[in-house]
Amino acid sequence: MHHLIRPMVVLAALALPAAAQERHDAVLSAEREPVPLRPIAPGTGRPGESHSMAAQATQDSGAPTATKAPVASPAVTTTGEGRETNTAGALVRQKPMVPDEIKPAYVRPLLPVAGGRNDSNPVWSPGSNVLAFERARGDNKEVVIARLDGTVVQTIYYKTATKPGQMAFFFPGIIDPTSYNAGITWSPRGNRMVFMSNAGEGNYDLYLREAGGQTARLTQDNEKDGHAHWSPVRERIAFISGRSGKGDVYLLDIATKATTALTHGERPYLYPQWSPDGNRLAVIGGVNENHDVYVLEPDRKPQPAARALTTWQHDDLRPVWSPDGKYLAFYTNYNPSGDPRIWAIAVIASDGSDPTEGEGLAARVVATDVIPNVERGPAWMPDSRRIVYVRNERQAYRPIYLVDLESGMSAMLQTGTEINDDVTCARDGTIAFRAQVNQWDQIFIARLKK
Repeated sequence: MHHLIRPMVVLAALALPAAAQERHDAVLSAEREPVPLRPIAPGTGRPGESHSMAAQATQDSGAPTATKAPVASPAVTTTGEGRETNTAGALVRQKPMVPDEIKPAYVRPLLPVAGGRNDSNPVWSPGSNVLAFERARGDNKEVVIARLDGTVVQTIYYKTATKPGQMAFFFPGIIDPTSYNAGITWSPRGNRMVFMSNAGEGNYDLYLREAGGQTARLTQDNEKDGHAHWSPVRERIAFISGRSGKGDVYLLDIATKATTALTHGERPYLYPQWSPDGNRLAVIGGVNENHDVYVLEPDRKPQPAARALTTWQHDDLRPVWSPDGKYLAFYTNYNPSGDPRIWAIAVIASDGSDPTEGEGLAARVVATDVIPNVERGPAWMPDSRRIVYVRNERQAYRPIYLVDLESGMSAMLQTGTEINDDVTCARDGTIAFRAQVNQWDQIFIARLKK
């Protein structure tokens, strides 16, 4: 299977269970009809019951319904721009126009298309002008930093030096032993980054790439460290470590390298993600094929226990905050057919006010039959109203779609690419993603028309 779940699974204490990986891989081989979307509450900007669903529920329950005499009103017509006007020519309301397909202003490869290597997992700098991504050459993986004009700023290929206590920077192709470098997270200013590396030794720790290009080791533990995410407002990162015997959440101060445990072995956690204001962390916790979404508040004293935002039997993965911090989007294998291979995207309120299970949570599904990507999570557009994702359509070779939460409608982006994955959006709305060209993975960027 081409890397739907990339080599992050080597972090034994941090990886998804093998059964979950197999179900994720099975998504690509399953041939089925897309599951219909659940209605979205008009004008709410979030999933929920439509007015017609609520009315039907009232009728089915036998509760009395109020009836009103018809009120005469001017006839309504729809203009070509999607505006409704009455016979008096007054504008009644603006309908959201969501076409069946969207043609971007441009789609192009970030770097010249080439074989012999696979590029994946692009991560935007906060300034939206630089991309860092992972490049695999055989069993080795390096981190590449490139500007949008295709200029490569730096390639990070890390391995322990022969002299004890020193680390060396290596360019690609210079050393032979396997080196794995991945898991990129940018500093708020976009001039530094933290990544995970085994330094060619086998154990995984966190490293800091300084503004001048130098690299320094941040953690050095016998157990594996990874899944780092830099706070958007402070000089600290959240990460997962196996040093407790399970995957626990830790904080690390960049300046002092001091670490603080936020969880203490109650369950394995994965993929911490800071809220935009830096006050909360979203994670997934659980075992086997049942992970739930949790929120931590690291700075509250005394620190409260992790709050579960989902509690059902379905697998919920990779929650991502909306840019305004009000919602969390995540992958779930809930679907009406009960097939654990079919994945969807759900959006819930980040304050915990939505149902955590049952039909109430099921109504928060906004896109169905999606390809889950646990490395990235759902990709929010800057307006906190739209999400970009990859749809499991075999005939269209896994096209990229955009769902509008206001209308509940999805539209395909005409990228002209195939076997798409790793979708991510910059703060200015530019989309980066991975696509396959002649069996080799390339990074593409696309810009929507205004």
